[in-house]
Amino acid sequence: MFVVGVLAVCVGFAISMQISLGQNSDQGGLVPIGKVTPYQVELEKLQLEKDQAIEELRVIEERLALIEKENAEDDTLVAGLVADLDRYKMAAGVLDVKGPGLIITVEDPPPVEGAETDAYGDIMTHFDLMLSLVNRLKEAGAEAISINGNRLVSLTEMVLAGDNVNINSTPTASPYTLLVIGDPDTMESAITIKFGIVSTMRELYNLRVSIEKSQELLIARYNGSVTNFRYAQPADAATAPDAD
Repeated sequence: MFVVGVLAVCVGFAISMQISLGQNSDQGGLVPIGKVTPYQVELEKLQLEKDQAIEELRVIEERLALIEKENAEDDTLVAGLVADLDRYKMAAGVLDVKGPGLIITVEDPPPVEGAETDAYGDIMTHFDLMLSLVNRLKEAGAEAISINGNRLVSLTEMVLAGDNVNINSTPTASPYTLLVIGDPDTMESAITIKFGIVSTMRELYNLRVSIEKSQELLIARYNGSVTNFRYAQPADAATAPDAD
């Protein structure tokens, strides 16, 4: 039970740290030009604090992993709890993962001499194609996905913001590189099927899409702020609705 307590304390510390940073960095609204520089300094300070918090979290997790390993070797129950915790972490996207998969690169069409260039780019104008691509990969059993270094989790948003597509509130632009862990053959077949998403991107929108298989990819954890739940609460097993 000591190990379970340590797990709870460390996970709670990590979540509260990220929530605090996320809330403190929300300035909101429009500000006069004269105040931009102070806000920029404050933003850089908060980013530094966040980076330091993430590093402290990694150190805590390393210590926790050592405690888990030492206790799991002597206790079958603890070993099971540790295995379950790792599965939940991977499902939540808060754990670095590695494995076989695909490297998919999506780029705008090559420029045509003399043609008028869209300031937003074809991918940004039709960024819903990226959402469809991600969904097809998930349907094919993708277990972890990142786009330009941004880990996709249940909290991830992909929205057009100005001349960028924001992923996890981070501005991104073409080219887009997707790292996808899962069965490479199954996922490739699912997205390259005739009249499928890759065919649509290439033939209807002239996007350049390259697909490469890899036997070992490394996808970093999600490092964004954890949602401070205001309405959702854990449901007791006795009051939870029947799954049937």
